[in-house]
Amino acid sequence: MIHLLEFQWHDLINPEFYIKLGGLWLLLFIIFAETGLFAGFFLPGDSLLFVAGIYSRDLASSVIPSTNEVVDLFFLWIIISLAGIIGNFVGYWFGRKSGPFLYHRKDTLLFKKKYLVRATEFYNQYGGWAIVAARFVPIIRTFAPIVAGVVQMDKKKFTYFNIVGCVAWVGAMLFAGHFLYKWVMSKFGIDLKEHLEMIVIIIVAVSTLPIIYKFFFAKDKKDSEKAV
Repeated sequence: MIHLLEFQWHDLINPEFYIKLGGLWLLLFIIFAETGLFAGFFLPGDSLLFVAGIYSRDLASSVIPSTNEVVDLFFLWIIISLAGIIGNFVGYWFGRKSGPFLYHRKDTLLFKKKYLVRATEFYNQYGGWAIVAARFVPIIRTFAPIVAGVVQMDKKKFTYFNIVGCVAWVGAMLFAGHFLYKWVMSKFGIDLKEHLEMIVIIIVAVSTLPIIYKFFFAKDKKDSEKAV
C-alpha cells in the first residue's frame, strides 16, 4: 500500500501507483473517468490495464475468492469492461445534451477543445467504427463518444460499437499483460514488476504513434499536396 505522504506528481502516469493505492475500485473509476469525466488525456488507460493483467490475482482476490487465473481474468474482463462501457455512455449522453456548445467552450483542466476537434476528424474518417478504434488511441477515446452524441448517432448503433470496442480493448490489454508476464518469467526468469517503468514508456509510445502520425506527418503531406 502506498502512503499518500510519499506521493509525487509523476505517479499520476504510473499505473502501478493506482493499483497499489486503490486496488480494483480505483482502477474501475479511472477506466470510467477516461470517457465519463473527460480525463482520458492524462490517465494511463492502456498501461493501467496491461499492469492490471500482471496483478490480476491480487485485484480479483480483493472481491472474489481467488480460484484460478482464468476465473480471475474473466472476472476482471467483465467488470472493467462494464466500467468502460458506462463511461462511454456518459460521454455520449453529455454530447447529445451539449451539442455544438462544446465546440465554443473554453479550455479547462479536464477539457481541451483541440482534442474534441481531433476526435471529430477521427469520427468523420472512420464512422461508427471510430468508437471501436478510439478505445485503442489515447485522447481520442476520451472524446469519441462525446462526438457520437453531438452528431446524434443512433443509440442502438452506438451501444453496439461501444460494447464491441470496450470488450476488445480491455480484453486485449488485460490478457496481454497477464500472459506476457508469465511467459517472460518462465522463459527468461525476469520479473516484469521490476521493470514496469520501461513497459509503460513502450506502451505509451506505441499507443500515441497514430496520433503523432495523423497530426504531424499526415498534415505535412496534405500541405505539400496543396502546394503542388
